[in-house]
Amino acid sequence: MSTLYLTILFPLIGFILLAAGRNKLSENVAAIIGVGSVGLSALFALIAGLAFTNSGDTVFVQHLWTWFNVGGFAPGISLQLDGLSLIMMGMVTGVGFLIHIFASWYMRGEEDYARFFSYFNLFVASMLLLVLGDNLALLFLGWEGVGLCSYLLIGFYYSNPANGWAAIKAFTVTRVGDVFLLIALFLLYQQFGTLNTQYIVENAATVMTQSSSLSIWTALMLFLGAAGKSAQIPLQTWLADAMAGPTPVSALIHAATMVTAGVYLCCRMFSVMEMAPEVMQFISITGAVTLLVAGFAALVQTDIKRILAYSTMSQLGYMFMAVGAEAYQAGLFHMLTHAFFKALLFLSSGAVILAYHHEQNIFKMGGLFKHNKFLFACFAIGGGALAAIPFLTVGFFSKDAILWQVWAHGHTTGIETFGTLFWVGVAGAFLTSIYTFRLIWIVFFGEEKTAYHPIKGATYWAPLAILAVLSTGVGALLQAPVIGILNQAGIPAFVMTDALAHLQHGVELKAVGIALAGLAVGIFLFAFAYGAVKSFAQSSLGAGLAHVCRTAFGFDALYDIVFVKPYLFIAKILGRDPVDGLWLVLPAIVKGGNSFTSARQTGSLREYASSMSLGIVVLLMILIVIQVVGK
Repeated sequence: MSTLYLTILFPLIGFILLAAGRNKLSENVAAIIGVGSVGLSALFALIAGLAFTNSGDTVFVQHLWTWFNVGGFAPGISLQLDGLSLIMMGMVTGVGFLIHIFASWYMRGEEDYARFFSYFNLFVASMLLLVLGDNLALLFLGWEGVGLCSYLLIGFYYSNPANGWAAIKAFTVTRVGDVFLLIALFLLYQQFGTLNTQYIVENAATVMTQSSSLSIWTALMLFLGAAGKSAQIPLQTWLADAMAGPTPVSALIHAATMVTAGVYLCCRMFSVMEMAPEVMQFISITGAVTLLVAGFAALVQTDIKRILAYSTMSQLGYMFMAVGAEAYQAGLFHMLTHAFFKALLFLSSGAVILAYHHEQNIFKMGGLFKHNKFLFACFAIGGGALAAIPFLTVGFFSKDAILWQVWAHGHTTGIETFGTLFWVGVAGAFLTSIYTFRLIWIVFFGEEKTAYHPIKGATYWAPLAILAVLSTGVGALLQAPVIGILNQAGIPAFVMTDALAHLQHGVELKAVGIALAGLAVGIFLFAFAYGAVKSFAQSSLGAGLAHVCRTAFGFDALYDIVFVKPYLFIAKILGRDPVDGLWLVLPAIVKGGNSFTSARQTGSLREYASSMSLGIVVLLMILIVIQVVGK
């Protein structure tokens, strides 16, 4: 475990080498450095993980040096390995390594190949710093690092202004969440006198007062910070536009790094969150609303990557529902399984995009099944896991655990809201089955609109094959060891009462049944009644509903009216510098007086005499007025 720091150091060195070499490096050298550095990181993460599990330690801390010391506040550059950070480290390095391998194939022939991998390496290093840092100051450094890398990678194709605006949007919206997180750090330091995560988690119940205003504000600020990174309402608008970057970037953001940071933060600080039950309930409600909004939005998207982006937003909603219901372990396991099948879906979509000459509109694809059955198998497995097809896919074992525990939490606590949220989650599963089948059917069995371009290479199919296996029921074998590791880390397990145990299968059957009903509806609508669907979509009602869903219920338009336009108006006014303009009034008066008096210098004695006479008369009148007033 003494080599734990190498998991961060290798991708950081890769970033430095690639950034320094840039266009001087060949594609092969850049790929070896970029992929190899993350591969070494994954190897040392495995070594550290095995050493940790064999040692039986609950927490291992590796102090490297003191970051700074100001007024007694001295956060260290220290890495903490416990069950939670072990799982996150394995997910980031393992899935990240597979994505890097795929990217080395996908990005061949692209300009700035080395620059791309330098950003990719920095992204992994920043995420590892976030999950391994033993204090919130170091976590915040990694938090900002992934934000920076997302900006650089989303805007990678910067020659297209639209991509630059998408990067700016992602950076700006997530910065709003970061301000909330920074406020939370101030509040925590005020109460605990430290930002050490282990100390805060262990002492939250004694230092904080449950449901006090300070506890509520602290938990709320933490959640809003998490909502920014994990694209939850009201800070969700950046995620769909983040698809402007190369497809491997989308895979890394959605599966292994950035969007999982918010869920990790809430689970890491669970004891602080539990001191504000009102906020916990708000978290679950927010997750439920987000998953429903995202589900409707995904139903009508035409861009293959935007469909998957909204599905990510929806699945993150399930994770936050779990967090709010104190089902942390179910949420974390779903985060892990989601990394497998969402990486599979995004990388598979990247292969489809290349096969159709960089076309992303699913209605301009079609007929792929007869050309590439391997990609169909990958999409079928990934889509099945996304829709939680029972027993065959890993998504079933994680998503249904969340739905069951949300329902059980409501019955245990007597809070009826969680019973409603269960049905919202089930409705989201219904929508997921429909839009997943729509995507697969149109791409693989629809009418072929674009000529297929054969794709090949071990660096293309090997990562997909590994992720496909992990996305099947085989991946569910990880559930027991993951739960054991989280128990060891002190992440609370969901408590099931004997009174509710016998109801579990009935509740899960309802969730599975409705998800399968959604699949049946999808099959009927797109395989047998697609003509009727197109006719409805062309009607005024259908077009209106499609527009509302396509724009994800108009959050972008609302924010444009409420925030963007007023900001631009104020910026336009301030751009003219009204303060300086106000001070220019005095010189203008002096200049005007000078012009007036200069114009009176005519050289005419008659005018001078008249002016002097007029002046004397005015002075005499003033004196008379003063005397009258004085009496």
